[in-house]
Amino acid sequence: MKLDLKDIILVPGAVLPFSFTLNLSGLEFGGQTPITDPVEVTGQVRNMAGALVFRAEARTTLSLVCDRCARPFRREKTVTYETLLADHLEDEADGEDIVLLEGDSLDAGALMTATFVLEMDTKNLCSEDCKGLCPGCGANLNEAPCRCEKRPDPRLAALAQFFDPPRD
Repeated sequence: MKLDLKDIILVPGAVLPFSFTLNLSGLEFGGQTPITDPVEVTGQVRNMAGALVFRAEARTTLSLVCDRCARPFRREKTVTYETLLADHLEDEADGEDIVLLEGDSLDAGALMTATFVLEMDTKNLCSEDCKGLCPGCGANLNEAPCRCEKRPDPRLAALAQFFDPPRD
C-alpha cells in the first residue's frame, strides 16, 4: 500500500489517515504459518511543524501451536509502530529511527509487513502456566498426571540407603 504524501508534506497540521489489509498467510515461522487471518492496518501520517510522523497499528488473530504441550490455540496480536519520515538524511547516524520516503510517497505495506514480522514472538505458549508434556510418557500434564513409573535417580541410590532403617 503506497501512501501519496505530496498533499501534506508542506502543510503543517495536515493529516493523512489510512487503512488497509495485509495478507501474510504465506510467511513461515518455525515450520508453521501462524498468520492465517488478514492483518488489519490502520493509522495516520501527520505533519507536525514540518516533521512527518507515521503512526500505525496492525491487528490480527494468530493460529499457533503451544511450544510446551503442542496444543493448537488462537491469540490476538496487535503491533503498534511510530516513526519519523524524511526525504533525506543530513547525518547517517541520526537515521536509526527515521524512515526515508520514496519521492513523495511511502510504501506503508512493506513497512508494516517488516514491523509485524519483527514483532512475532519466538516462543508461543497457550498459557503462562502451561505444564507441557512429560518427556517419558508423553502425557499432557495440563490434562492428566504423568503415567511414568517413578524410579529413583541412580546417581542418588547411595543416598536412598541412608534413609533405610538399620538392620539388626
